[in-house]
Amino acid sequence: MSPQAMMLLTAGALAMGLNGSAMAADLSPAYNDPPAFQWSGAYVGVHGGTAFTGMPNPFAGRNGLSGGVQAGYNQQMGPAVLGAEIEGSYLGGAEHDVEGGKIKEKWRGAAKAKAGLSFDQTLLFGTGGVAMTKFEKGDKVDSSDGWKLGYLLGGGIEQAFAGGLSAKVEYDYVRTPGVETTSAFGKSKTTIGSHELKAGINYRF
Repeated sequence: MSPQAMMLLTAGALAMGLNGSAMAADLSPAYNDPPAFQWSGAYVGVHGGTAFTGMPNPFAGRNGLSGGVQAGYNQQMGPAVLGAEIEGSYLGGAEHDVEGGKIKEKWRGAAKAKAGLSFDQTLLFGTGGVAMTKFEKGDKVDSSDGWKLGYLLGGGIEQAFAGGLSAKVEYDYVRTPGVETTSAFGKSKTTIGSHELKAGINYRF
């Protein structure tokens, strides 16, 4: 075989080898980063905690154990998370002083807007909205307003887990102006400041 033929044969073999290597590289699976966690979507959940009159002791005898349900929707845009939530709670009879006696908180419904900052599966959030609280007469009070409208401010932290579950801790302050009561001292109006500290579990879908 002539030298020229040997050179052509060697060049052809090299070209075939390089082409095969390129094809093998094309067929190898490419690595993709896992998708970032998303808070977007609807959720439902339950919560429990304590409703209390004032700081610093949320577990004093005048307070009540609370529990309820919530549902909402989140929309994530980059690290920011915006959402809305409705909730209903039983407040266990937390007591408040009014002129001539006491009244009790029994039930509350709230509609809240939420805004937060996501750190992957951890969400820090603030919340605000309106709350309807049902007050009942207590010691030495003959009557109270029943359902009364107020406003709510709060905040908390939520941690997501696998399977669509997440757990949260939240504090809310509810201020209800002009709660009217009747006692031996006559009729009076009082602004009620309420606190609720609760833990909850949400299921996202």
